Amino acid sequence: MKKNCLFSNFIAIFIPLIFIISCSKDTSEVIDYNGKFKNISGGNLINAMAGEPSNLIAMIAGDSASSAIAGNIFNSLLKYDENLNYAPDLAESWQISNDQKTISFKLKKGLQWADGKPLTSADVLFTWKLITNPNTRTPYASDYQLVKKASTPDSLTFKVTYESSYAPALDTWTSLHILPKHILKDEDINNTFFSRKPTGSSFYKLDEWISGQQVTLKANDKSVLGVPLINKLISRIIPDTSSQFLELTADNIDVMNINPIQYQRVFPARKDLRQKIALYKELGNGYTYLGFNLKKTPFNDIRVRQALNYAIDKDEVIKGVLLGLGEPISSPYKPGTRWNNPNLSPYPYKPSKALVLLQEAGFKKNDAGILMKNGKPLKFEIITNQNKQREMTAVVIQKRLQEIGVEVSIRVIEWASFVNRFIKTGDFDVVVLGWSLSLDPDQYNIWHSSQQGPGQFNFLGYSNKNVDKLLELGRKELNVSKREKIYHEFSKYLLEDSPIIYLYAGYALSAVHKRVKGVKNPAPPAGIYHNNYDWFVPKPLRRSEISAR
Repeated sequence: MKKNCLFSNFIAIFIPLIFIISCSKDTSEVIDYNGKFKNISGGNLINAMAGEPSNLIAMIAGDSASSAIAGNIFNSLLKYDENLNYAPDLAESWQISNDQKTISFKLKKGLQWADGKPLTSADVLFTWKLITNPNTRTPYASDYQLVKKASTPDSLTFKVTYESSYAPALDTWTSLHILPKHILKDEDINNTFFSRKPTGSSFYKLDEWISGQQVTLKANDKSVLGVPLINKLISRIIPDTSSQFLELTADNIDVMNINPIQYQRVFPARKDLRQKIALYKELGNGYTYLGFNLKKTPFNDIRVRQALNYAIDKDEVIKGVLLGLGEPISSPYKPGTRWNNPNLSPYPYKPSKALVLLQEAGFKKNDAGILMKNGKPLKFEIITNQNKQREMTAVVIQKRLQEIGVEVSIRVIEWASFVNRFIKTGDFDVVVLGWSLSLDPDQYNIWHSSQQGPGQFNFLGYSNKNVDKLLELGRKELNVSKREKIYHEFSKYLLEDSPIIYLYAGYALSAVHKRVKGVKNPAPPAGIYHNNYDWFVPKPLRRSEISAR
């Protein structure tokens, strides 16, 4: 009897519950994200970041997370417009002398820092002195050290003169964030409160930084370019991209970079997601690579590096990891641009050729099929950061190399530890990483042999006198056709030397909630994020402030 009574009570509760659920479904509001909305200011935009910024002074930080946040806080003298042409930022105009050695920048009138203090040419000169100071720990100094003289004829004019013509000059002034002299003049830039509590001049200013959770920016009413439409930018730090995706589908974030599986398989199968989330695809200006520590044996032997290049199936990586959403590359330049050498091809997948080269380098297989030299196996560790595509890439590489007798282990490290414990110290064998590059073809900072100091970008230890000479020539050559030939030749040396193995240039895949308006589609050459200050969230589509926290 007791059992029957419990069952009866369950039925009595369950039936009304069905009725309530049914009613709630019938009366649920269907939101039309494709309607016409006024572009009024206000609201929040929430995005996801895999890594936390190391600090918000980009010249010191050197990582993409820091640069992404700092780019919303600070301005440079120039910027790129949506068609990748030079455009005014702090400078309203600029003139280049007839001998191509001097640039005069004229600043806009009435510029202010977020604290209300005037922004003048003195701040620009201070920033240049800061980045060229040998005590400043920055990988970007070499570009600005080529300036032999910098001056401020008046409060609105900044003038630089180079020893000789410098082709990437204007490009360098699009990336140097101008810093406030009145705050930093007595600070140690390498160790200052300003790295976590900056005062900038751009569209946004820091509101709150909760370590390990999120960085919140709010609109700067003293912005030199006007006030943005979105009131707050909230960057939530979510290292796991699967967790990011769950947050996106649950309506808790608005923007994230998605992976090929989500783009190719999940969204096509989910009508509910397609109704509220827009997808964007564009070939990025960067690439993923496997890089060798050239100061370690056996990677100081070109035959070993070339052998491993032949032993990795790049097409397999592109199809298996990217589901075809990537391009094979053979130079460190974006496919389709004039800087990419069309006469070069990736190393084909030839395991037999790999074994011949390894035998020439002194390796022979033992009875277990392991490649040995002087009683030691060909064995190394691949390290990468917490990035699912890079992890999967490392696994595919591991499988192919083990097939020819190379023992490979994989270690995945959180980004900050990865940089500080391994990259900056040089304590690694092999890495799987990526480079995001500027639009100018100059790669002196990455590949010139002089750029191997602590914190500099040539952490692989690459050195080639011919490459050094070409990189030095390339930054001085103003004739575009001649410059193109220089970088084509540079790419040829780099491919042959194989300090890295080019894996792929992947497509940037972005998911943006349809509540966010003002996103250009199709994406312009500069990408969808170039005009995020013009994005807006209409009042009817805004989420509550509580859920945005």
